[in-house]
Amino acid sequence: MPAPVAHAPGVVAPASTAERLKLTEIFLSLQGEARDSGWPTVFVRLTGCPLRCQYCDTAYAFHGGDWWEIDAILAEVARHGVRHVCVTGGEPLAQKRCIALLGKLCDAGYTVSLETSGAIDIGEVDARVSRVVDIKTPGSMESSRNRWENLALLTPHDQLKFVICDRADFEWARDLVATQQLQQRCDVIFSPSFAQIQPRELADWIVAEALPVRYQLQLHKLLWNDEPGR
Repeated sequence: MPAPVAHAPGVVAPASTAERLKLTEIFLSLQGEARDSGWPTVFVRLTGCPLRCQYCDTAYAFHGGDWWEIDAILAEVARHGVRHVCVTGGEPLAQKRCIALLGKLCDAGYTVSLETSGAIDIGEVDARVSRVVDIKTPGSMESSRNRWENLALLTPHDQLKFVICDRADFEWARDLVATQQLQQRCDVIFSPSFAQIQPRELADWIVAEALPVRYQLQLHKLLWNDEPGR
């Protein structure tokens, strides 16, 4: 995820849990991934994740965090004055009230994306949200957690992302795209796992086979030299 350029102080909500979520951080940066790459974006990072991908660079969001009321989240997002909002984690859908937050962000007129592991049902997510769904490759060490039923729910408004760790991952992802015709459902993104595969190597593989996928480098790591686990 992008290196934050502005952090908000934690906001502790009242005792009621009806309209609150546990957040690790809210910050303004450039979107570094997917279709909205390059746009100034407010990131709302929810705490917690049931997966443990071996390349995860946001493990600091697994635990801790502060409780925020949804209205306080909306107020903090509005303070930054940009129209793009990305709800991320951790795994944001692990908190049930994430669905309500997404809907209220859309109601407020934001361009909203959701970054999700693909291990949890995306069916209740507001249709106005662009769902950026990971497909976990064998190299992630969490491919058994893929919820394949999500594929049938995808629309052209959504995006699929594969993080490629090695040649075996590439071939696995290539074959899945072909057999499921995933490019006909939505944009498909291949990204090299940071520090595990050379960016040019993956680019050359995609070009050599003329795959119907979008190649992606993580812009924030090029700009701010993010390290895994930062």
